[in-house]
Parts: sequence; structure tokens; C-alpha cells
Amino acid sequence: MVTAVLDPRSAPTVRPGQGPLLPLVGADTTVPLATGGDVRYADLDTAASTRALAVVADRVTEVLPLYASVHRGAGYLSQVSTALYESARGAVAGFVGARADDVCVVTRHTTDALNLLAGAVPPGARVLVLDSEHHADLLPWQRRGPVTVLPVQDTVTATLGVLAAELAAGRYALLAVTGASNVTGEALPLGEVVALAHAAGTRVAVDGAQLVPHRSFSLADTGADWVAFSGHKLYAPFGAGALVGRRDWLDAAPAHLAGGGAVTEVALTDVAWARAPHRHEGGSPNVLGAVALAEACGALAGLPAGVLERHERELRARLVEGLAALPGVRVLRIWPDSAEPTGVVSFTVAGADPGLIAAYLSAEHGIGVRDGRFCAHPLLARLGVPEGALRASVGVGTTRADADRLLAALDAFCTTGPRIAYARRDGRWQPADDPRPLADPAALARGAGCGSTQ
Repeated sequence: MVTAVLDPRSAPTVRPGQGPLLPLVGADTTVPLATGGDVRYADLDTAASTRALAVVADRVTEVLPLYASVHRGAGYLSQVSTALYESARGAVAGFVGARADDVCVVTRHTTDALNLLAGAVPPGARVLVLDSEHHADLLPWQRRGPVTVLPVQDTVTATLGVLAAELAAGRYALLAVTGASNVTGEALPLGEVVALAHAAGTRVAVDGAQLVPHRSFSLADTGADWVAFSGHKLYAPFGAGALVGRRDWLDAAPAHLAGGGAVTEVALTDVAWARAPHRHEGGSPNVLGAVALAEACGALAGLPAGVLERHERELRARLVEGLAALPGVRVLRIWPDSAEPTGVVSFTVAGADPGLIAAYLSAEHGIGVRDGRFCAHPLLARLGVPEGALRASVGVGTTRADADRLLAALDAFCTTGPRIAYARRDGRWQPADDPRPLADPAALARGAGCGSTQ
């Protein structure tokens, strides 16, 4: 793992669960309520996207004056930017425990990384995937083909059993599996999954979008062959993600983006492609995004061992216990025997449209949650809620007060209902008469419109 030197901006100063572990940009932003007044925004939608860490924003501001073209520029700032970019690549690879011969390709996000890998699987080779995956780890394999989608079973033990039996046939080049569900936070034990796959001669790609920001992960320790993840879920929302892992398929694959930087020689009738990672980074790379991602990785790696897990464990337990006490609320789980999930809690309220509740939480309480099917339609159907659910998710900036606000707001919804009328517009629930202004970004930056962003 990458190590980081903590400074006062990044060192945790509170007990896990009681306050933010790391400062976030905009943590004190206030938003207007449709019922009148302003309130601090409670962001319980970190599984979709996270705010930037303060140290990440500071690092981008520091590096921005040095930005220039990379890799082939003779100018001094080009050399500086190249060094920053390649150093960031190394830090990101180290954060996920890359082996000495692994490669780190800077991508846009997890979806981009998994599509890149799908294009690198040898032609005709079969891929195995579970039906519990996020669309980013399902659609690329379906489009590529041939693929087998294996239904998960009612328990982890049973799922591992059918997975072992399917792998034993020896027909698969790759198994693609989530590191943590974006619906429930659950996962199969990765070490066991990798061992089963490798025993059958099958490689393993891990969708780490919901794992890497919440748990320590190592390619070397787990034996997984690749991991993909996104900066916008890892407190670095500057447009970069990564695919890290074995280079042989990546060196042999067609370039993910054909263009400058991906080649070593071009003639009118022939092209000599570069090796990975540059082979798959055609065009001008996202230097600032890579630097931001590396800074976020360093900040998370610098947290004391176990503090992030304890933080999320306490917040998740508080949410689950509080939700279970509310009438008609059902917390979703894939397996009763799964290990401790990450800080993602999806639930339904009997007789209530999830979209209506999400609109109510926003308009009357200033709380942001996710509603819908979370880009995991097959899994929601398997869980018996094809129409969708609600999801609350926590991270380094979430506090006990945020969780309590959600529980109190849901209790009010269940007991007295909304205070104002709501209507559907363009398929989404909204206040029927919404007085809240939609401020322009400049106004928000000045602390006007939708409240302070200090």
C-alpha cells in the first residue's frame, strides 16, 4: 500500500462514526428547503459520487500552474507534468497493492476501465459473470460475448458452490466479480473466489468501485488479476479512474482509443502500437485527474489502520438498527451469511414510492439519497423490488448526525407524511410548487443562491 504523511488537514481527530474522518470540500454547504429556511446538506449518496477531499482540491490548485503537455514536450513544464502524471500512476497502482509487473492504465472511470478490459480478452474466450453485478460489470461482457451470467444463490455458501461447479468445467478465460455491491455493500469472499477461479485456469477481474474507497485491497494479497475503480467515488471527482493488473492481455489488445500517444510509429499502411499503459491512453491524458486520484489514494492510505472500517461499521449499524425500528421498512440483503458489508444500505418503505420519499427527504429535510434501481436492474429484480428502492451510503465525511437526520425524517414520513404536495414531472417526483431557486455555479461559488459553501 502507498503510505502518506498526514498533516492537520487529513489527520482524523474524532472517534469513528461521530464526525468526519477527513475534511471534504463543501462539507458545510447549506441548501434551501421547500418548506422554508436553509439547512446543512446531508450527503448520504456517496456510493454514487463523493465530494473532493480538501487535500485533493489543494493539490489540484497547487499543480494547476504547472500543467502542460506530457510525454513528448521538451519544455520544462512538460517535463514536470510528465513526472507528475507518471508518479501519480505509480501511487495509484501502489494503493491497490499492484505487483511489480502489473500495469496501471489511467481511465475515465470504472465503466471505462471494464470496457477497456473487455476489449483485451482474447477473441473467442468465454467470460463468466454473476447476475448481481452493476451494469458496468455486466454490459461490457454481454456486448462482447460469449458470456455466461450465473445466478447467485440464497446464501454465500451456496453461491460459492455453484460458482465452483461452473468454473470446474474449465471453459472460462475470465471471471468478472464485484468487490462490494453498490446496492447492499455485500460481496463474496474475494480470496476464495480467486482461488476457485485460478484452480480452474480462470483469471479474475474485480469491479472495485464500491470496494477500494471503503476497504483496503491488494492485488498481490488477493491474487486477483485486475481491479477497476473510479476517482469520483474515491473523493477525487476530477475525471480519472484506473485499471490496474496484468499486462499481457493489455499489451496484445487493440488500442482502447486509437490516436496520438498510443503509438510508436505510424505509416500510411501500418502502425506500431505502444505497450500498455500508453497503448490504451490515446489522446492527451487527464494529468490533473490522475494527480487528484493519487492524492486521494494517499490520504486514505494514511488513515490509521482500521479506522475507516470502524467508522463505516458504526454508521451502517446505526442506520440498519434505526430503519428496522420504522414501520414497513425493509432493509435489502443478498445473503444472510455474507461478511460485514461496506457502508451501503438499501431499503424500501411499504406502500411508498421510493422516488417520492427521495424527493421528500430533499425538499423538506435537505438530505440527499439515491432512489431507483442503482444500475443493477437484475439484482433489484432478484431481491423482489423490480420497481426500485432507496439507498443511503456513507463515507469519510459522513457523521452520526447525518444518519440521525435521515432516520428522523423517515420516521416523520411514516407517521405524519409529507408537509407539502408532490407531483411527477418528467418521470421524477418533485414538490408541486417548488420555491427553491436553481442557482448558477457562479452564485454557488460565491456562497449565494443555495447557501454557503465554506
